[in-house]
Amino acid sequence: MSKNRILGRVSIVAMTALFVGCAALPRSGPDDGAIAGGAKVVVSGPDKKVGIDYVLVDINKNILAYFDTAPSTTLAQGFGGGKGPAPDLPLGVGDVVSVAIFEAQSGGLFIPADAGSRPGNYVTLPNQTVDHDGNISVPYAGRVRAAGRTIAEVQSDIEDALANRAIEPQVVITTVTDRANLVSVLGDVNSPAKIQITAAGERILDAIAEAGGLSTPGVETYVTLQRRGRTATVLFDKLVKTPSENIFLAPGDTVYVNRERRTFLAFGASGASGRIDFEDSDLTLGEALGKAGGLLDNRADPSQVFVYRMEPRDLVQKFGVDVSKMSGKEVPVIYKANLRDPAAFFATQKFAMRDKDILYISNAKSVELTKLLSIINDVSTTTSGVPVDALAAKNAIRGF
Repeated sequence: MSKNRILGRVSIVAMTALFVGCAALPRSGPDDGAIAGGAKVVVSGPDKKVGIDYVLVDINKNILAYFDTAPSTTLAQGFGGGKGPAPDLPLGVGDVVSVAIFEAQSGGLFIPADAGSRPGNYVTLPNQTVDHDGNISVPYAGRVRAAGRTIAEVQSDIEDALANRAIEPQVVITTVTDRANLVSVLGDVNSPAKIQITAAGERILDAIAEAGGLSTPGVETYVTLQRRGRTATVLFDKLVKTPSENIFLAPGDTVYVNRERRTFLAFGASGASGRIDFEDSDLTLGEALGKAGGLLDNRADPSQVFVYRMEPRDLVQKFGVDVSKMSGKEVPVIYKANLRDPAAFFATQKFAMRDKDILYISNAKSVELTKLLSIINDVSTTTSGVPVDALAAKNAIRGF
């Protein structure tokens, strides 16, 4: 057998050993083949696809118009009470009040004719608590509804009830203990508490300040107002920057302050991959690309920048997409930005990122080709070195 044929066979054996021997190379755990081979049952979709339908949308001028008009949550429109004077506070169950009744002259129902050295033409009734039925009791006027009504309304009712008995009666009600006009401030504040609101009028920011202020960054903090079964949420920064959102509080309100760490995921040919914090109240796609380290010059395809997001069905319908075959209230959407187009950079500054978006930058096709050529080069280098290594081994054995 010729020397060349022997070396050729050695080369084939060496290449076979090279690929088979990969199983013996170090790795951190089993590969996908070992995992699939050891499974009792393998559940997979047709052609091993994920099976999630999605919509691909190019980021352009027409698409940006829909995001410019996207509605935002507002407290002022949901509850009112952002302008004008503070609302009147009603009495409530549990409040302790004092009732004083004045008469025009002595000899009436409450002021005897021989008043003597009385300090004035009035009588003060013992303090009483608004009962569970919402009433207070006044002699000769009976039980008077107080809960849910202003002090002026209750005074007027008592005066009308005593008009035929007392001499030009006038009634003055004073709140001794206010137990109904309270609001709760909970969540990410330094001192969660129940806070009493007064006739002067306390707004949402007043309550948060009285609770010790925020314990979290304002750009990531949301404020939720709950009132009589209704709820509205607004970003704290918007609450500060928009005075009309800082509305008056009402008895029984609950203010819940909650930090939502807003992040996006960056993958692919970007300078930094992983979970990245917004750190801003408004983050655009252009700024997100900057936070992710930009596009890698030696890997990225500028025309293949993608943002993965779940969008409401009605918004996707506005794009002209037929979503009748898609189930659920939200539709998976992939937005594509072609940064080879100079105008696309302006679009990235208007396209707002949202919490939990996924930013993916694809490799250029030339990179995949380079990878293949590198593998071929490594294999060919190893193969060409086999005859030399075999000859060196043969000479070493002869040397013994």
